[in-house]
This record gives sequence, structure tokens and C-alpha cells, in this order.
Amino acid sequence: MSEQLTLPAEARDRAGKGASRALRREGRVPAVVYGEKKEALSIHVEEKLLTKMLHTGHFMNSVVMVDVGGKATRTLPKAVDFHPVSSRPIHVDFLRIGEHSKVTVAVPVRFDNEEASPGLKRGGVLNVVQHELLLVCDAAHIPSEIHLPLDGLEIGDSIHISQVKLPSGVTPANTDEDFTVATIVAPSAMKAEEEETAAEGEVPTVGEEGEGEAGAEGEAEGGEEA
Repeated sequence: MSEQLTLPAEARDRAGKGASRALRREGRVPAVVYGEKKEALSIHVEEKLLTKMLHTGHFMNSVVMVDVGGKATRTLPKAVDFHPVSSRPIHVDFLRIGEHSKVTVAVPVRFDNEEASPGLKRGGVLNVVQHELLLVCDAAHIPSEIHLPLDGLEIGDSIHISQVKLPSGVTPANTDEDFTVATIVAPSAMKAEEEETAAEGEVPTVGEEGEGEAGAEGEAEGGEEA
């Protein structure tokens, strides 16, 4: 399960672009905590600590306890804005949640046992269609990642969401279709060889058939003259 993180924060006294720029110069990142029909709380957090959490790779599907003056609020990160040039975080949105709220999170997919896939052994390529799965689960039991075994998969085989073994109480956010998560596809060299073989086995062209018909007509005409 995804771990719970604690992020110290301070309340923001002033809002606006000027105040936000001043905070960023001091190594702080403006943020807001909203949700649960309560007033939005404007805060700022330490950029270095936030960046460290972002680099864990599972910040967006972790419960974050935002601690303001010793009072912690259970939240789920919903959006992080980054500077277009420096890629530094410049703003974060946190959603308040209850301990056992149903939340929708994007959970990364990990593929296991590649060596047990005959298709990959033959030179096939794993084509990942969904790098993350949008899942609905209990806020206290958010999976950090979903593991998918590749045992026995041949070239041309696909993994659909209905084949994915999800933890108890976890369901796909999209239940309307049995979407594809990954496929084993033929390598480019193999595809080219198959296309070349198919081309060699093609039937005569339309032009050739036309010549045959013309010859037949000529023979018929010759027979009438005789």
C-alpha cells in the first residue's frame, strides 16, 4: 500500500501573484487545501521537502497529512503546477479526505516475469498502452503500484483490465469498457518479413486478368470467322 506522508506547512496571510512570487524566492511553494464543504485554506510549504516527496514517484497517490501549526489535515494531492522552464513546483492543490473516503487515484503499473513470456523471448516487444490505472479505492488502502505478470504471453496477446488482479476493495474508475493495458507485438523486422511473404503470395493483378480476357475474346472472334 502507498505510504502516508507528512508535510509541514504554514498559513498564507496574503494571496495574489506578487505574494506568491515572494514566497517562491524564499524557497516556499504556495498551495491550497480544499474540499469536504469547508473553507479553502491557503498555505505554503518548503520547496526542497516537496520536491523530495515528488521524486518518490508515488506522491500523487499517497495520503499527505498537511500539518499547519500542529493541526494535521488528511489530504490527497490533486494537482501540481510546474515552472515551464525550470520544472520547479510552483503550486499544489490538496483535497481534504476522510480516513476511509472513496478516492480516485492514478496508480502506476509494473510488469513482472518478462523472462517467462515466450513472445518476448522470440523478440516480441511489450507495448504498454496504460502506464497508470485510474482506480477507485479506500483512502486508507491506496495501492502504491499494480503488478502484472507476463507469464505465458505470446506475440499478439493482450492484457485487458478484466484480466488484472486488483487488491480487495479496489475497482477501475472506468467500468464501461474492457480496455487494453498492454500487448505483446511483433518486432519491426518480423513485421517486414511477414509483409514481404504476403506480397509474394498475392494473386495476379487486374491488368493480367484483363489480358487473359482479351485473349479469350480474340479466340472467340477467330472461331466465328472460321
